[in-house]
Amino acid sequence: MDGSNNTEVTTESDGDPGATVGYEYDSDSSPPVLGDAAAIRAGTIIYNDVVIGDGFSTGHHALVRELTDIGDDVLVGTNAVIDGRSTIGSHVSLQTGVYVPSQTEIGDNVFLGPHAVLTNDPYPIRQDVELAGPTLENHVSVGANATILPGVTVGRGSFIAAGAVVTEDVPEETLALGAPAKHEPLPDSLQGGNDI
Repeated sequence: MDGSNNTEVTTESDGDPGATVGYEYDSDSSPPVLGDAAAIRAGTIIYNDVVIGDGFSTGHHALVRELTDIGDDVLVGTNAVIDGRSTIGSHVSLQTGVYVPSQTEIGDNVFLGPHAVLTNDPYPIRQDVELAGPTLENHVSVGANATILPGVTVGRGSFIAAGAVVTEDVPEETLALGAPAKHEPLPDSLQGGNDI
């Protein structure tokens, strides 16, 4: 439990001194699996029982907890947190300070702006309920400081405006803005999906 069973970064990867790859949270846990060409910055901690594809990179002090599966070409920005037991697709960019709770599913070509927050507990402390993180389908963009509540599905190609508070499912190709977020047709200027 002391994290002393750390994994060396492979020769195909670039890890700064001070990065922890393979934090042992449980004596039965297995070292993480990282694909080629990883760039892991100082202060980052990657727990055991994590599987990450090729081209992974982090900012400083990122955290990826146990039982997380991550695809190829994913950025986890400075001070971003993935709290484990989640699935993240390929070509995903989680900017500075993003929070991804457990039980979250993120598709391919998804962008989360600085300090976007996903949540998984509808009644924090007050009720003992099963946690359910959001689902972000392919090509979703989430603006800075937006909040997405537990169990919400954001449909393919949708755009969540900065500062929005998303309390209900967002249909495909929809703009969600405000608090609570209202749905509007996606403007032509935001059509076409993400190229990450």
